[in-house]
Formats: sequence, structure tokens, C-alpha cells
Amino acid sequence: MVKGYKEIIGNYFSKHSIVESNIKSFDNFMERRMQEIVDEANEVIPTIIPSEVQDFKIKLGKVKVEKPQLVEADGSKRDVYPMEARLRKLTYSAPVNLSVSTYIDGVERETFTVTIGKIPVMLKSKYCHLHGLDKDKLIEAYEDPNDPGGYFILNGNERVLIVVEDLASNKLFIDKTKTGPSKYTARLYSERGSYRIPHLIEQMKDGVIYFSFTRFKRLPVVAVIKALGLVKDQDISEAISKNKTYDDIFINLYECIDLKNQEDALEFIAKRIGITQSREEKIERALEMVDKYLFPHLGVNSEDRIKKAYSLCKYIKRFLIVSKEGLKLSDKDHYMDKRLKLSGDLLADLFRVNMRTLIQDMLYNFQRLVKRGKFQSVRIIIRDQLLTSRIKSAMATGVWVGGRKGISQNIDRTNFNATTSHLQRVVSLLSTTQENFDARALHSTHWGRLGPIETPEGTPIGLRKNLAMLGSISQEDVPEEKLKKILEGLGLNQDG
Repeated sequence: MVKGYKEIIGNYFSKHSIVESNIKSFDNFMERRMQEIVDEANEVIPTIIPSEVQDFKIKLGKVKVEKPQLVEADGSKRDVYPMEARLRKLTYSAPVNLSVSTYIDGVERETFTVTIGKIPVMLKSKYCHLHGLDKDKLIEAYEDPNDPGGYFILNGNERVLIVVEDLASNKLFIDKTKTGPSKYTARLYSERGSYRIPHLIEQMKDGVIYFSFTRFKRLPVVAVIKALGLVKDQDISEAISKNKTYDDIFINLYECIDLKNQEDALEFIAKRIGITQSREEKIERALEMVDKYLFPHLGVNSEDRIKKAYSLCKYIKRFLIVSKEGLKLSDKDHYMDKRLKLSGDLLADLFRVNMRTLIQDMLYNFQRLVKRGKFQSVRIIIRDQLLTSRIKSAMATGVWVGGRKGISQNIDRTNFNATTSHLQRVVSLLSTTQENFDARALHSTHWGRLGPIETPEGTPIGLRKNLAMLGSISQEDVPEEKLKKILEGLGLNQDG
């Protein structure tokens, strides 16, 4: 019996690495997500263009990442291996090439491939020279065959990106509040690309339900539903609750009885954030903000508005069931409601912000040259050092986008167990100085996912954890169409 389980575990680790989830996440970022981020801003349109030109566009195309290279002082290029990077205090990074096209008056004028920067490469990933090497080849490359990889080399230092634990986005969490005008509050963080927008539902003592997001603070919820195009009171009432009628629904409908159509509702919410232009401009700006910032995970186009209205009605129904009928509150500590951000997710956040900075820099350089009358080619406006230095700086210091600190750390090389532990570390974003007793406690859903023993003494207890030895993390982002087909195949239809 003893021999049996040892054989099974031995067989598992002969085929799988302890940091396999992190490596897969990094590969996914390099192969797919990097291209998606470039596609988000694929057209760059300058505001100042040469006088003889009517229309000027810069289009960003395909991204291609090579394997780590070294450019010597004499300009020669060659492959660089991790051990050389460690000994010579180099950064083990790969050049990122991007195809760029310029269109003048709708006609393509030049197309070229340019290096936009270098990105550090995770050891043992598909883009690393050590990928797929057997034991003898690894020894030839001066590497320890038992080293699992899953970390980076920056200026000769081995750095590991810590797995970050966060609440799941696009999910409604209802809490009972101890203080404040509302007994219950419902929160949802809507995430799409670089946006992560908090939405809040609360009910005052007079029964009116208020909804807040971005600049819109405490709007009557029916006004928001009407602004999205669901205008009839009967339709709103049925969308919230068809089978059971709550008095609260009528109180809220009566509160917005003066808003007869979508335009009235849009004008009303525009006034609430201080837009003081003509009626048409108020409506236009309010629509623009609603499309962009209200539930962006459901879409950012005009055709998505009705979908958002019905979703908001469902959230209100859930809120009323909890507050009026005593349905169980959301358990934030349940691991179903958590998401772990791996290296690929963290690098995607970093790359997205810095890609935006690179595009702004391109625009600035282009417009400066146009003003001087010295513009010749788009090739000269792209500074490859900008992206390289900003990504390298974040990974070398651990200071990440959003002001988070300690995301990247020097790897613990005290012994092999310390290294393994560091590569498996999971850190919560909650502050270590606050109590947060429930977040620190061992939850039944940690079983088989997180190690129950290894957590530090003192203030970070329970907030700094480690993945279980056999724990693996699935990759997110199943394409929507594929998910729809799977659900339809299981018998779920859109009406049901």
C-alpha cells in the first residue's frame, strides 16, 4: 500500500512540474494575451498631422517574441543562457517585435517590423532556452536538473512573481453593514481589460434603492434602468421579480414616476454628476459614460444596454431576497469566490499599462517632428528602451501597477525546500495591519488547494499562504462562443 501511493506521486512529478501552473500562465501571456493587449489599441490616430495629408493612421499588427538574446559591445547578437545571465549580472530577456503599418488617406504607405522592447523570460517556459532539455543537456548548460524554474533573472538576481489572491470580478457580493444608512450593501467589481470598476447597491430607510458606479453616486436604481432603455414600469417590475411582488419595487418605481422615457432618465442622471450643457449634449455624454463604465464586462456598445438593464434587475432581485427573506449572505472567503493572479496575469496588467505609455510616447514624438517639419518615417518615433526599462523597473523593485508592493521578490535560496515554498507562495491583497479574522481563518474550501500548515507567525498570519504540493491552477479566459456552445450542449437555452 505504501509503495503504491509513492509510485503514483513519483509518476505525477516525473511528468508535471511543481510550478507548472505559473509556467503555463506565462506561456499563455506570451502566446495570446500580449497580442490581445496590442489589438485593444491597434489604431493610433495622431491629432497633429502633416499639412498636405487629410487622414493619417498608424496600425499595430502582429507581435512576435524571440528567445533570449544578447547584443555584445561590437553589435553582434547571440543566444544567452540563464547561467551566463546570472554570472554577468544580465537580464534574461527576449526581444518583442511588432509589425507596424502607416496609412495616409486610406492608402498603406509603409510596413515594417520594429523591436518595441525586451521582456524578461521565465525559466523553463516555452520561450526559454532550457525548455524541453533533458537532464544531461541541462548539466551541459550549467543548470541544476532538479531546479523547477518558474522565476526570472534581472540584473543577475533571481526574482519570483508572487501569486496574488483577490476577490473574483464580475460577481455580486452582499454584506450586512454595522454602520451607515443602509442595512445591507451589494458590491460588484466589473472587470474588462484595464478597467476594474466598483458598483454598489444600497437601500435607505425610506425603501429607495440607490446605485453607485464611477462618478455616478447614489442614483435611484430605477433611473439607471430607464436610462438603459427598459422604460415601462411593468417590464421593470417583471424583470426584477415575476413571481413574487415586493412593496419595495413599487416604492422605487414611484420615486422615478416623472421619468417617462429614456431621454428623461439620461438627462436626470447627467444632472446628478454636474453636466450643465444643452439637453442633447447631456444625453449624449450620459450615454457615453453609461456604455463605457456601467458593467463593462457585459459590453461597451449600444446594443449591450438592454442586457445591462436586465442584469441590474437580477442583482436587485438577489439584494431584496437577502434583505427581506434572509437568504444567506455571500461568503467572501469561499475559494469559489476567489481568483489567483499568476505570473501571466500580473505581467498582462504591467504590459497593458506600459503599452499605453509607449503609444502616448509615439504620438508625442510624431507630433513634435510634424511641428518641426522633420517627419520622415514612423520607424524613428518608437523608443524601444521605454517599454524595456519600465517593465524591468517594476520587476526589479516589486512595485506594480495600482501601487501594490512586494509582487516581485528575490528568491529564497536558503535550501531547496525554501525555494520550493517561495515559488508556491500565495499572498492576499488585504492589509496585514487590520484584523480581518475571517480572511485569516482556515476555510473548508482550502482543502487540497492550499497548504494548511505553512503560514508565518505575527501580523501576516493567514494572509500569506502556500499552494498545496499537488495543487494546480486552471487558466481562465474560455472564449465566450465556446462557453455558449458547451452550455447549450448541456441543455441550457438563452430563454431559460
